[in-house]
Amino acid sequence: MSLPEVTERLSHGSPTWFVRDKTTFATIWEDGHHQNQFPHLWCAAPPGVQGELVEAEPDRFFKPPYVGGRGWLGVRLDVPIDWDEMTLILEDAYRVVAPKKLIAELDARSG
Repeated sequence: MSLPEVTERLSHGSPTWFVRDKTTFATIWEDGHHQNQFPHLWCAAPPGVQGELVEAEPDRFFKPPYVGGRGWLGVRLDVPIDWDEMTLILEDAYRVVAPKKLIAELDARSG
């Protein structure tokens, strides 16, 4: 919620984060979803990241249904979580969908 113009609301029954209240960049499935019956997160990811992370750490990352074909990343939440890494993953997800103006605002904050 600290990212520029992010809102949260339920979508398909799960907490979901949006840029400017319209473009999704992350969803948490607390009780699992379809064949993935474990807590997890789906989020947008830069090109190639999904494949790299799933190959390197399949016990932590996976290709989610529906959005996985667009490069989104599934992140298991039932294994130890590196919160610094999670922060970077979610910031990258935001950058994938946010307009350039908001990315510039984020960069200025980090500056």
